[in-house]
Amino acid sequence: MSHRILVIEDEPDIATIVVDYLRHAGYTVEHQATGTAGLASMLTTPPDLTLLDIMLPGIDGLEILRQARRHTQHPIIMLTARVEEVDRLIGLELGADDYICKPFSPREVVARAKAVLRRTAAADQDPAASTKVNALTLHESQWQATLHGTPLGLTRREFRLLQVLARQRGRIFSRAQLLDQAYDDTLDVNERAIDSHIKNLRKKLKAASGDGSDWIRSVYGVGFALDPAAAD
Repeated sequence: MSHRILVIEDEPDIATIVVDYLRHAGYTVEHQATGTAGLASMLTTPPDLTLLDIMLPGIDGLEILRQARRHTQHPIIMLTARVEEVDRLIGLELGADDYICKPFSPREVVARAKAVLRRTAAADQDPAASTKVNALTLHESQWQATLHGTPLGLTRREFRLLQVLARQRGRIFSRAQLLDQAYDDTLDVNERAIDSHIKNLRKKLKAASGDGSDWIRSVYGVGFALDPAAAD
């Protein structure tokens, strides 16, 4: 059974090329040209992957991403002509899995789609797999984390960062190491994205801890670690 990909793109020429290349690669593809129709499709029958343009009529791509992440954690790749760093960071904070900036090669789109779907399939191979650090549990296949049984509501990127930290509890990771291990090689972001996600992780962990414990320790000039003292 082929993966189903939803393309939400309002420019007919771009949409036609992307859809044709994806279908030629063996995927089942649905296309929506407006934000409203695209969001409805994502929520009614979530695809295996969504390619989501930012500049859309009706509802823009960032708002679609924000609303979609309340209901589904399927992978989403943003398609955008807005290359400013702040736009990329906002998208990543909201839960985007990758970015492709226009103009792009349709072969690059297919390659990115294959890479994201391959990673998702690998994570789903063992539904029971989990990582535990005391009261913190990371449910690998669901891309979800709980603390004292309370869901943290992490984005995929936040989950990946916490996963890296939790698997080697106490180890101090530099920003460069976290970029290498928690982000895709093809994702064009810098170390500011790490700081943004760490800030969000801290806030969510503190809220669920009950006593305001700070689970993530910052080491000035070095990096971050999941703090054993706070976790005990």
